[in-house]
Amino acid sequence: MDSLGRNLILLGVVLVVAGLLLQASASIPLLGRLPGDIRIERPGLRVYIPITSSLLISVVLSALLWLFSKFR
Repeated sequence: MDSLGRNLILLGVVLVVAGLLLQASASIPLLGRLPGDIRIERPGLRVYIPITSSLLISVVLSALLWLFSKFR
C-alpha cells in the first residue's frame, strides 16, 4: 500500500504542475507560433495544428521525466 500512496501523491503533484503550466502557457510568447505550426484562417473556418509546439513540449517533458527517473 505504500507504493500506491506514493504513486497517488506523485500523480497529484504532476497534475498540479500541469495545471500551473496551462495557466502560464498564455504568457509564453513563442508557444503556438513556431515555424512548423500550421494555421489556416478563412471566413467561417479556423484550423490550428501545433506540430512544432507539440514536439517541443514532448521533448521537454521527456527530458524532465528522464531526469526524475535518474534520481529515483
